[in-house]
This record gives sequence, structure tokens and C-alpha cells, in this order.
Amino acid sequence: MARHFLTLLDLSPAELQQVIARAIELKAQHREGSAGEPFRNKVLGMIFEKSSTRTRVSFEAGMAQLGGHAMFLAPRDTQLGRGEPIEDSARVMSRMVDIIMVRTYEHEKIERFAQYSCVPVINALTDSFHPCQLLADMQTWIEQRGDIQGKKVAWIGDGNNMCQSYINAACQFDFNLSIACPAGFTPDAQLVADNAERVTVLEDPREAVANAQVVVTDVWASMGQEDEQQDRKSVFQPYQVTRELLDAAADDVIFMHCLPAHRGEEISEDLLDDPRSVIWEEAENRLHAQKALMEFLLQTS
Repeated sequence: MARHFLTLLDLSPAELQQVIARAIELKAQHREGSAGEPFRNKVLGMIFEKSSTRTRVSFEAGMAQLGGHAMFLAPRDTQLGRGEPIEDSARVMSRMVDIIMVRTYEHEKIERFAQYSCVPVINALTDSFHPCQLLADMQTWIEQRGDIQGKKVAWIGDGNNMCQSYINAACQFDFNLSIACPAGFTPDAQLVADNAERVTVLEDPREAVANAQVVVTDVWASMGQEDEQQDRKSVFQPYQVTRELLDAAADDVIFMHCLPAHRGEEISEDLLDDPRSVIWEEAENRLHAQKALMEFLLQTS
């Protein structure tokens, strides 16, 4: 039976640690030129209903580096949820490729697709969750600081798909998460309630970052919310992450952002140049974490 990765909860905590350890190993092998071709004759189908830079490049490059092939399918190339039913698209595609990643809007779409796919399906971003980014973020923390269990993470900004993935990560990796959001922009209430022992939702960003070892943010308006951009700017301005805000966190704090970053909005103009920022390493780790994830799913399905 195919194993899927639609949220972090689809793998056990031990399996997530296994994937990250393998990602670190694959990263070292890539730099040494010794990774081999475990994906030889394997094909990844990539369905994109949302645009992408890092997701497309990391999945496509990852397959190529390990001897496989990636097939890019843009919205105009597929009928996911339009014309042909999702269930039929999943049945057909999964008979032709070895593994599928989907980047779409409604999380329910990828759940339906996975239900009818006979090969592993990876969530490469929905409006609800972005679990692949969390694998890269956790890999980055482990490389920089070691075990994250018991540490404090602060999320600043919109209670979006990244924020909700951090809630799942707090559960799976056993850390404490403080979320600072404006009223009306908080994450899913049930998700917060289900993780109340580890997750706190606040309005004051300085309170959220106090003693935090990791501070994370994202854009104020995600894809599909472009018409809200101007209205959100005024609401979210007090939630800009600056060097001064990082100074209020733990002495050994690191800063992460899944990118693209809007300098002067959710972050100050100079923040990415701060020595506490690890965003470029974090971005590279999408490549290696996803290689390890695909290898795991292909081996366990």
C-alpha cells in the first residue's frame, strides 16, 4: 500500500527523524559526488496548480541528481479538479509514474488525489499545510543546533499553511511553539486546541519571541491573497521581524523564512544579512530533505 506525505502527521516522529538524518547524509554525499543513482528509472510526476520556484527546482534537481526523471505539469497541462475528476486523474497518473507531488489550493483536493493513487503522493503545498518546508526547517535546526526537543520556537505573522505546519511540527518533534498573530489571522482553532500543551497563540510578537531559540515568519499575503496585500500591510506592520525583535529572543536564536521574502514588509530590509539568519541553508535543504523523503516513500510503499 502506498505511503503518502500530506502532512507531517503521516510519518511517525521516528520516521521523520530517519528522513532528516538521511537528508543530512545525502547532502554530504552530494557535495562529495558520491550519492549514486537510487532513483534510476524512477519518474516523479509534478502537478502544479500554484506557481513555484524553490519547490519545482528542488524536486526536479533532486530526481536528476539521484538518477531519476521529473515531469513538470503546469495548470494548462492537467485537468486536476476541472473536466476530468480528481479520482480519475489519480488513477491514471499513478499507473504511469512512480511517485507524485501536488502543489494546489484546497487541501481536500490532494487528500482525494492520494486516496485514489496507487503510488506515493507528496504535498508540495496546499492552502492548509506545507510539510516539505518543515522537513527542511527541521534539518536546518538539527545541523545548526542539534535536537529541537524541548526548545522554544516563535512564529510571527499570518496563521497560514506554514504556521499550521509548525503546529504539527511542535507535536511531532516535541518543541514549544509561541504564535504571534493579529486578531482575525490566527491558525485553525481546532488544530491549536488539539496541540494546546505545546502551542500558545498571542498578539504581542515580543512576548512570543522571549527566550525563543528559533524565530520564523512568512509573507503577509500568500498566493491567492494578492488582492488583500494593501489591507494586510497596515494590520501586520507591528509584526515585522527586525534585528531588534531578534535581540529580544534567546542569545543563540536563529531566524528562518521559507521565501520568497518581501524586504521591508514581514522582515526589515537588513534582516537576511544578519548572522543569525540561516535562510540560504534552509532553502538548500529543501533539495536534500525531499530527496530523502522520496527515497523513504518509495522504499516503504
